[in-house]
Amino acid sequence: MTKRILITSALPYINGVKHLGNLTGSMLPADVYARYNRARGRETLFICATDEHGTPAELAALEEGLPIEEYCAKWWAIQKDLGERFGLSWDYWGRSSSKQNHNLTQHFAKVLWEQGFLDIRSTRQVYSHADKRFLPDRYVIGTCPHCGYDRARGDQCENCTRVLDPADLINPRSAVSGSTDIELRDSKHLFLKQSLFADELRKWLGTRTEFSPLVTAIALKWLDEGLQDRGITRDLKWGVPVNAHEWGPNPQGEKPDVEGLKDKVFYVWFDAPIEYIGATREWADSIGKPNEWECWWRGGAVDDVRYVEFMGKDNVPFHTVGFPVTLLGANKGEPKDKQWKLVDVIKGTNWLNYYGGKFSTSQKRGVFMDTALEVLPPDLWRWYLVANSPESADTSFTWQHFSETVNKDLADVLGNFANRTLSFSASKFGPTVPDGGTPGPRETKLADELERRFGLYSTYLEDIQYRKAAAELRAIWVLGNEYLAEGAPWTAIREDKAKAALVIRTAVNLIRLFAVLSAPIIPNTAEALMLALKLDPKAIAWPKGRVADELNVIGAGASLEARFAFSKITSEQVAGWESRFGGAPN
Repeated sequence: MTKRILITSALPYINGVKHLGNLTGSMLPADVYARYNRARGRETLFICATDEHGTPAELAALEEGLPIEEYCAKWWAIQKDLGERFGLSWDYWGRSSSKQNHNLTQHFAKVLWEQGFLDIRSTRQVYSHADKRFLPDRYVIGTCPHCGYDRARGDQCENCTRVLDPADLINPRSAVSGSTDIELRDSKHLFLKQSLFADELRKWLGTRTEFSPLVTAIALKWLDEGLQDRGITRDLKWGVPVNAHEWGPNPQGEKPDVEGLKDKVFYVWFDAPIEYIGATREWADSIGKPNEWECWWRGGAVDDVRYVEFMGKDNVPFHTVGFPVTLLGANKGEPKDKQWKLVDVIKGTNWLNYYGGKFSTSQKRGVFMDTALEVLPPDLWRWYLVANSPESADTSFTWQHFSETVNKDLADVLGNFANRTLSFSASKFGPTVPDGGTPGPRETKLADELERRFGLYSTYLEDIQYRKAAAELRAIWVLGNEYLAEGAPWTAIREDKAKAALVIRTAVNLIRLFAVLSAPIIPNTAEALMLALKLDPKAIAWPKGRVADELNVIGAGASLEARFAFSKITSEQVAGWESRFGGAPN
């Protein structure tokens, strides 16, 4: 059994507040997995960071009238705050602009060059006369030659996910000014020789049996189409400097063209995945153990580490090709006791759409994390997004479906059960758990069904199948309502107070069990349930024995709150939100 769990989620880009699609595609599922593994008592390290380099950050800073460093520091703090308010339990929230990531990125490039896996090539870069600058690939837009999408970026079409070159685009134009007055100019750049790793990557992918089918399909598509070398530098000022003057010769005895590379920085998709390691190093420095990061990433110390990455499907190619090639190539130049850890599991998700169209940061379409928290508490969003996770296909958010899900699952099932139990207990037995009654066939039946459901729920969480996990958790909550209905303590108390006391005491223990099982998905609700039972929320621990034992943890005489409830979402609220955020297209 693996003892240590390393978790990373795709780095959110620095420019502004992230939308619910970003949240559900990477950060939220990673958090559920981290919380689950911690509850199981496993040593868990959950790392994330802001992705801060590249032209979008430069342009956004210019638009806000801030120096790029101040802009990134501002939005790093805002994104950190919003994530924490959503209950994202990172062990560390880093920055790709950190000195740790700069050093690591430069180290990887040096090793790759000296092992012969980097080339210097003269390429034709897009230069905009109107903007008086070279344009990075993503700031050239045009029509995708593969699917016809008319706003494809020069690095990747977000519609069909095909990786592109600006020269591939039909009718290219500047995304900055919209000008078509652009030309190609020669510029020297570094290329990662991905083509040399095609066979090794295919073999490696064959050993990764726990990759989600979506991830494997995307990776194999790339390999089947022929793996291309990839440019890893750009003509920018903001980023990790190449520092080629520190490199030795490659295996052919060639020295790097220091002059040709002196004003280059690394492409954001080269340094951003390295920030997973960089942020771990930031974490180690922050706790005063500067070497601690290596036991998660390097050498024999990582033999017991299970490394799991979470991301949306548009990020998959860079994590199944570019980053693995970086690590595989570097490992050929590293000592045997300093080999880099490669990912064990990649959980890729499809897209969460908004009324059939895409959430879009640039077009401000959909619900964003800040406004979501203005509208409702975080657990309502967490539940909906997990229960409707776009695991096997794209899904579409609508306010109507959101309100129906929250009302039906949280208010009518979980909230109703907890409130009925606590309010009846308070009104008939006072402020403490009642005594009396001996468990019988009804309790045995409940325990057996709980055992079966709990086994399925745990398996789905372990396998990162969150839609199925949420459905199973809801079914467990339903068992509580069914038990309460069959036991009917409101009727039994007239003739057999001990029987009513047994039902209520069992139901109180179910509330505790529901809190424990719900904590990975809806942690604030789990905490509120524990507090209603006058229990320490930090005492939540995953059941280790039979679930039947969980029905006797809280005994007679324990103190209780009088009620617990979720407020239902009204049709008037839904109408107001559709008016504010936009609803179905006309």
